[in-house]
This record gives sequence, structure tokens and C-alpha cells, in this order.
Amino acid sequence: MSNSSRNGLAVAGLSLGTALNPLNSSMIAVALVVLRADFGLDVATVTWVITAFYLTSAAGQPLMGRLADRFGPRRLFLSGMLLVAVTCALAPFAPNFALLCVARVFMALGTATAYPSAVVMVEALTRAAKVRSTRPLGRIQMANTSAAAVGPVVGGLLVSLVGWQALFLINVPLSLAAIFIVRRFAPDDAERERGSALELLRSSDIPGILAFVGAMMLVMMALLNVLPELRWWLLGGGAVLAALFVRRELRFSPPFLDLRLLGRNRPLLLVYLGFAVFNGVYYFAFFGLPQLLQEAGGYDPGIVGLLMLPLAAMSVVLTPFAVRAIDRFGVKRVLTTGVVLLVVASGMMWLLTASFAVPLVLALTALMGVPYGVVSIASSQGMYVSTQPQERGVAAGIFQTCRYLGAITATVLIGIFYGTGVNQANWGLMVFVMLGLGAVAFVVTLGWRERG
Repeated sequence: MSNSSRNGLAVAGLSLGTALNPLNSSMIAVALVVLRADFGLDVATVTWVITAFYLTSAAGQPLMGRLADRFGPRRLFLSGMLLVAVTCALAPFAPNFALLCVARVFMALGTATAYPSAVVMVEALTRAAKVRSTRPLGRIQMANTSAAAVGPVVGGLLVSLVGWQALFLINVPLSLAAIFIVRRFAPDDAERERGSALELLRSSDIPGILAFVGAMMLVMMALLNVLPELRWWLLGGGAVLAALFVRRELRFSPPFLDLRLLGRNRPLLLVYLGFAVFNGVYYFAFFGLPQLLQEAGGYDPGIVGLLMLPLAAMSVVLTPFAVRAIDRFGVKRVLTTGVVLLVVASGMMWLLTASFAVPLVLALTALMGVPYGVVSIASSQGMYVSTQPQERGVAAGIFQTCRYLGAITATVLIGIFYGTGVNQANWGLMVFVMLGLGAVAFVVTLGWRERG
């Protein structure tokens, strides 16, 4: 088999593993009603099955990236997929809801290994196939972005045909397939850190890692308002841990996250900021629009899922064109074009204040899918070219965390705007916020320069 074919199959396996995190973060939403009935839960309690996965993924991605940088991406990817397979085979037999949430935590940890590991492996894959990094990154990013969009549709079918247990069981053959393909076709890890377990533990900056994970989880729990009576205590505790994390990282060598190096890398910081803001705009539509169509438009949830499908379809269709455009015109031009399209698509969403006609909704969700595909791959490539090879795992992990931060910000703001009612007037106000955030993303993008 030629190197090109082997690398193509390796990228397919990595893409499959990468898709599992966003897929599982979104398709569980359709099972909340069934889980409430089966376990006798209230609305606030059942949402922990989503929150547990969300928090673990956001906090765990940079950690998994660091492990990929240190000990090898192939090894980490295979370990993560094995954890997913075992966890998802056992989760349907959970005797209570608490253990089900624990299973979701282990799922999040396992799936969080995939994207950072895939990004680290891209260099070896492109070198072997003698292609530009945009091609494998584009396929990996396409899996990452489209899986979240199709999650509710896939989840709805599985729950209606089998039950909530199918949302876990479907991951077993998918993760095993990813293991087989990557183990068979992905290149072996290059020489990584070696030494006794004690030496590796001492050099792993465990206090820094714990402070980072703790700060992330406390701040996100405060933003998501998962414990309303403790919201300000969580935010304060997160701020304290963040300060301790900064102090630790500036003094320890080698740090978990080199803040001095990150501070000097202005292109990477701008990629992170722009990607977080972009996702804030996108998730306004992704989370806010289905609620509007159901409550104000009167559409059945199943119909709403179909109305949102053009978003995923357009992002998949546009990604190969975006990859070719990056190769021809460069990252910045494509990224800037994508952000301009984002602003245009956001402005067009105002039309929903006048009508919920099916053709209009389909056209608008398709239109929003265009910048989603373009900006996602361009931002991913911008992150890749803004980092050194030895930093790409943790850089990719933080990149994914920026996606979650944008989504959480959108969720909080949607809750504020819809607090007085899910109606067209409040949707119109949200469109203005989307336009404002789009303008911020545009300014940030103009300031980005590819590292020389």
C-alpha cells in the first residue's frame, strides 16, 4: 500500500476518533426527557449528564494535549479510545444516575485525547505523504465541526429506536474502529520523554495541572450557574486558583503551560481570542435558534432537527473548498473572508423576527454553515502555523477549550435574553449581539499575522 493511501486511512481513523467528543456533547441533549423518566429526576439534576461531559472536556483538552506532546500522540489516542470503548460498554448498566454521570466524565476524558493527538500527528503524516498540513487538518476539523451539528439528529434516532443506552453503545464500535485503523496505519510515535515513573512525575508539574483544571472547572461552573447559591464563591475560588496557577507556571521548569512563551506568541493568542468569539456567535444560532423554532414557531422537535441539518451539510461541503483556498490565498485571507460571511449570516438571522417559513429557515441555517466551515478550518490552520511542533498538543487542547468558552458564553447570554420569553423580539436583540461579537472577531482577525 502506498504512503498516500496509508496516510489517508490514518487521517480517517483520527477523524473518526475526533468526531466522538463533539458528537457525544450534543446528541445526549435529546435523551434528557427519557433519562428523567427512567431515573426519576428533576430538570436541574438531569442536566448534570451534559454538564459533567462539558466541564471535563473543556478542562481536559489542554492536559491531554500536554500528554500527547510529552509521551506520544499515537499512544495517547489509542489509550483514550480504549477508555471510551470500555466505559461505553459498561455505562448502559449503570444502576443509578450518579454513576452514569461518572461514565460521562470518563467518556469526556477518553474522547478529549483525540483532537490534540491528531494535530500532533499531522506533521508526521504530511511529511510522509508530502502534502501540505491543510489537507489532513481540514479533514480532522471537518469531523470535529460537523459531528456536533448532526449529534441531535443521530441521538434522536437512537433514542427513539433503542433508548438512551444506545447513545453509549454506539461509541463502542466507533472507538474500536478508530483504534484498529490508527494502530494499523498511523506512524509510530517519535522518541519521547523517558525515565523512571518518579522522575516523570516530578517533571510533570502536577500542582500546575491541578490548579489549571480546578480554575477552569470552577469558573465554568459559575458561568453555567450549575450551583446558583454558590455562584460567586465558585467564581472567586476559580480566580484564586488561576492566580496560583500563573504564579506556579512562572516559577516552575518545565511548566505545564509556558505562559512566557504564550505571552510572546501574539499570533496564537489572537487565534484563540478570535476562535472563542466566533464560537460565541455560532452557538447563539446553534443553541438559540432551535428554542425559537420550537416555542415561538411551534415546530416539532424532530422537524427542528431537520431544519438545522443544512448547517452541518454546508460546513462539510465547504471544508474542501476552504482547504484549497488556504493553499492558494493563505490563512489570513480565508479567515477574514469567513468572518465577514459570519457577520452577513448573523445579520440575515434578523429575518426570523418576521417569518418562520420553512424555506427561509433552511436558507438561513445553510448560510450560517458557510462561515462555520470556513472559519473553523482557517482558525485550526492558523493555530497550527502559529506554534512549534513540540507545543502543538497543548496548543490544540487550548484551541478546543476556546470552543467551549465561546459556547458557554453564548449559553449564558441566551439564558439572559430568553429570560423574559422565547419570542421574536428577544431573538432580534440577540441578533444585534451576534453582530457586535462578529465585529470583534473581524477586528481580531485583521490583527493576526502568520509567524515568519
